[in-house]
Amino acid sequence: MIVEFPPGLLMIIGAILVPFIKGNLRPIYMLALPLVGIWQLTGLEHGTFGTMSAFGFEQTHVRIDKLSLLFGYIFYLSASLGMLFAWKNTDRMEQTSTVVHVGAAIGAVFAGDLITLFFYWELTAVSSAVVIWSARTKRAYRAGLRYLIIHILSGLLLLAGTAMYSGETGSVTFNNIGLDSPGGLFILIAFGIKCAFPLLHNWLQDAYPEATVTGTVFLSAFATKLAVYALARGYAGTQELIWIGAIMTAFPIFYAVIENDLRRVLTYSLNNQLGFMVTGIGIGTTLAINGAVSHAFAHILYKGLLFMSMGAVLHRTGTVKGSELGGLYKTMPWTTGFCIVGAASISAFPLFSGFVTKSMILTAAAEEGHLVVFLVLLFASAGVFHHSGIKIPFFAFFAHDSGKRPREAPFNMLLAMGLTAFLCVGIGVYPQPLFALLPFPVDYAPYTTTHVVTTLQLLLFSGLAFATLQKTGLYPAELRSTVLDTDYSYRRLAPLAIGWIMKKGGEIINRLEKVVSLRMAKFFHLVFQLSGSESALTRSQQTGSMVMWVIIVLCGYLAFYLFG
Repeated sequence: MIVEFPPGLLMIIGAILVPFIKGNLRPIYMLALPLVGIWQLTGLEHGTFGTMSAFGFEQTHVRIDKLSLLFGYIFYLSASLGMLFAWKNTDRMEQTSTVVHVGAAIGAVFAGDLITLFFYWELTAVSSAVVIWSARTKRAYRAGLRYLIIHILSGLLLLAGTAMYSGETGSVTFNNIGLDSPGGLFILIAFGIKCAFPLLHNWLQDAYPEATVTGTVFLSAFATKLAVYALARGYAGTQELIWIGAIMTAFPIFYAVIENDLRRVLTYSLNNQLGFMVTGIGIGTTLAINGAVSHAFAHILYKGLLFMSMGAVLHRTGTVKGSELGGLYKTMPWTTGFCIVGAASISAFPLFSGFVTKSMILTAAAEEGHLVVFLVLLFASAGVFHHSGIKIPFFAFFAHDSGKRPREAPFNMLLAMGLTAFLCVGIGVYPQPLFALLPFPVDYAPYTTTHVVTTLQLLLFSGLAFATLQKTGLYPAELRSTVLDTDYSYRRLAPLAIGWIMKKGGEIINRLEKVVSLRMAKFFHLVFQLSGSESALTRSQQTGSMVMWVIIVLCGYLAFYLFG
């Protein structure tokens, strides 16, 4: 029965047929896959199935509980909306890899053991790299290659951590792991790479904006939220995550304010929102965990809506540079309205989804006495209103008139944005259905007078600050520019350093070759001079040179084996 079929494999196996279906049947088939997946989840009962023994351990391929079901539902729902947005896309490479990527992410959230998780973890990396490469540009190829290397490294750390953890505990069951062992630390770093921890985050801004209009929408929904799920499953209550998350909420603000590419601005705000989730997981109370995973649920929707709106702009104008846009509301009013809904949601305006979910994390931080962290989160909330709540819709659709008069987005894109916007408002107005999906019972009322008034005051002062800076000319202008992040170290400096090392290494080898050849020639000359055999001297020089090269090749092979 399909109910007992692993949810992730449903999409992965279904992807096999995607390239062979032609015409309008292909988008219908692709939309049907996640809808069938949602129907399947409604029939699953809590528990496990697919248990087997392998590698000396008991593996559980599928584990059903409220946490995995929450992410399963939102992943399938996001995939359905994404398929609708990409209805007219005919790129079989992107379509197939997208379906595989969705299936791998869903399989991972239902994995009951670390070995099964590793399999799906690596599959998400490979499939998402192909999604990036589907843009078929030189920049996309390079960004996808860097993305793949970084995420393969994440998988290797996960595998190494699993080996150490299983050796220490005798089990590979994926439950709470903690930091009591080296294996737990390795696994946390693996999760941190995919969650874009500070200094491990650059792949996000590097890769996502290089994908296609539709590819970026899918990429924004799955990889990082899979990491949030993994952290909630394995590291709830880990105090170190509180400060990691707080830093994540704050530092992207400064990059987002000066960034000109609006899709890159959204990736920085994605980093910011992940910080709220990581902080909630670190606090670890039932309210905080509920807040973190519900915020992930809401974030997938409103971030997807923002990427859809910028994708529609890119589709119609060919650019998402803030310096090249403005005045689009005149001919793209529906896209403008949907973008504003997404901006209001990410800014946590009352009656929008972000208000309900983010407030749970802030309340948990205040209740547990994390005053400094609470203040950082407030600052980050004001910051995200600046760069996503105001900057994105203002510079794309208003600001100066760019003179562009593109047509409104295609109907399928508008429909996808409209349904997503409806869900963003629906969760904000009536959050009880979302509360029913959360892993712990919810005893929380978001719409208290104090919370509503405090939030409105914060947003009001943040908006006034933006207006004042804009009017006085102190707000950074939207200019054609490249923002250098810490990835500059390995994108530019590392190749230069490697080139210098190779050059100097070659010079040293040449010098050694001359010295060794000279000394060997003198040695054999002396030997054969003493033996009186001049003809043997010539042969010995040739033989010595051959032996020298054999030694050099063997040493090079050994060095490559040890350090390559």
